[in-house]
Amino acid sequence: MGETDRVARHWSPNPVFTVLFVCTGNICRSAMAERIARAYLDEALGDDAHRIQVVSAGTHAVKGAGVHPDSATVLEGFGGDPTGHVARQLLDDMAIDADLTLALTRTHRRAVLKAAPRALQRTFALREAAELVALVDPSTALDGEDLAERCRSLVKRMAAARSRRPSDAADDITDPIGRPLEVHQEVAETIAESLIPLLDRLVALCPAPAAAEDPDDGDGKPHLYLVS
Repeated sequence: MGETDRVARHWSPNPVFTVLFVCTGNICRSAMAERIARAYLDEALGDDAHRIQVVSAGTHAVKGAGVHPDSATVLEGFGGDPTGHVARQLLDDMAIDADLTLALTRTHRRAVLKAAPRALQRTFALREAAELVALVDPSTALDGEDLAERCRSLVKRMAAARSRRPSDAADDITDPIGRPLEVHQEVAETIAESLIPLLDRLVALCPAPAAAEDPDDGDGKPHLYLVS
């Protein structure tokens, strides 16, 4: 499939930018990343939240399963909702269609690219992406008439910055499956810390984000939170 075909498949009257998260089973890491991102974007973008779609899949998915109970508990503490999640297997078309694929480890990134090599410029490890977006000057003018186009332009800039930031083992986020609740908590914190700078940059490309003001600090930015 050529680039022209990929763009055609993305077209809609209300363009949407799609982010795909990939891990192994799609019941812990990628599921938490998807639902944390969704909660953050819903708060940050308000009525425009539908313009950024977040989905997830696993390279060896526990197909049909919900979020792992420990990950679900932790996810709720970050304001995410595990309800209705159904683990699904990564298919070639998912990475082909996604505007940005965020893998939870380098191994997952390789699996994505083996299935969809043309997605190279849109596929990163999550922690890698967080640092690459920081290398793109916020004052850089990005092409695009709408949010989706500007987000795609940002992804291209991130790909161009790869030569300035080698990827290594530090980009891999630990699999918490079979480990104590505390490990699920640590993994969720790592995911959130990596997601926020990236989501902030995507949200900033919306001309009029409808972020609700936080009465505690008045900075008008969305916040992930922990429940006691």
